[in-house]
Amino acid sequence: MIRLAAVIGLPAQNAEEYERLHAGVWPTVLERLRLSNMTNYSIFRYGELLFSYLEYTGEDLDADNAAIAADAATREWWKLCEPLQRPLPDRAPGEWWKPIPEVFHLD
Repeated sequence: MIRLAAVIGLPAQNAEEYERLHAGVWPTVLERLRLSNMTNYSIFRYGELLFSYLEYTGEDLDADNAAIAADAATREWWKLCEPLQRPLPDRAPGEWWKPIPEVFHLD
């Protein structure tokens, strides 16, 4: 299992809409995440920052991420969510959410 965490900006004026959307994530989007071995997925908001955490239980993270990105319902979901978000300026080229390293874990 791989634990993954990432951050992205969320301007204050977009928080209510973002939270409204995530109160009812489309079942097809959730199913695609499950089929791609993503579990224990949470998004937290702190002011104008979103923090996501998930656990990956599959064998090929790149392939599972590609399957998510290829999913039509997920792409439509992203069209709703991405305009609300503000990627951090220090993210790597091609990143939307900025991955953050794990520095401590207690099992």
